[in-house]
Amino acid sequence: MAEKPRNKLTDLLTYLSIRTLGMCMQMLPIDAALAVGRLLGDITYLIYPRWKHRALDNLRLIYGPSVPDRWIRRTARDCLRHLGMLIIEVVYAPRLLKINTVFRYIRLKNMAETLHLLLQNRPVIMLSGHYGNWELLSFVLAVMGFTSYSVARHLPNPHLHRYVFGMREKTGQRIITKKGATSAVSDVLDAGQIVCFLADQNAGDRGLFVDFFGRPASTFRSIALLARSFDAPVVVTAATRLGDAFKYEFSVEQIIYPHQWRDRDDAVRWITATYTKAIERVARRHPEQYLWVHRRWKTRPPSTPKPIAL
Repeated sequence: MAEKPRNKLTDLLTYLSIRTLGMCMQMLPIDAALAVGRLLGDITYLIYPRWKHRALDNLRLIYGPSVPDRWIRRTARDCLRHLGMLIIEVVYAPRLLKINTVFRYIRLKNMAETLHLLLQNRPVIMLSGHYGNWELLSFVLAVMGFTSYSVARHLPNPHLHRYVFGMREKTGQRIITKKGATSAVSDVLDAGQIVCFLADQNAGDRGLFVDFFGRPASTFRSIALLARSFDAPVVVTAATRLGDAFKYEFSVEQIIYPHQWRDRDDAVRWITATYTKAIERVARRHPEQYLWVHRRWKTRPPSTPKPIAL
């Protein structure tokens, strides 16, 4: 089906509005701007029922009657507050995160093994879910001197696409758009470099269904296929917010090594199920930092898949 033509004037006005808001925000100290972000989250919860009800529905689907409904509502609201702050942080990050300032805002945890991998000039796949500030993965790697390539969707608004991708690439990141990404990602891994993915997106009817929060979730096979093809370790990371300030703990939840899947009958399914379970563990610790408005369980499986031994 052909895409509906975009309204060029609407795209331009949207872009100008966002740029203007971003410039106004940057006149504020970061703590004041984050307070505005929380307010935007509260407003979104009150006046944008689609996201509110999607978050509530997902939380009820996962936690059901095991928690009070007031906890569900508070977590949904906190999720949108967190998202409001994240948007503010993306605008501020290029100004705040420099080589001489990054560790004022980012605390590293259990990163030694991962840093050793990154220094070996070998292909490495790093991933996270829609948790915490997922944008910080490639950002922090770039500030630390590691060139990484992130796979991202092409934004339909061309003005916003140039602005957002340009801002990310100024920090040292390299962006690969999803359309036609397979060949580009293969070239990067073949050259012994780092590729970063968001690994908890709904993959539609052709996805591989693995367990996520006790429910089958359609998941892209591509990460596991690339890991197997290039013998690349898969590093599951998390950037967890610490309080209401721009402070994060950047940690590694799990490293999945090639020797762990090499002799398995269905390595692709095992890799996919293993990193998905690692993302779940992270999100369960701070559910208010997970993006519950994301339609993770949108696609239903034709039948219940067999459980995978992890």
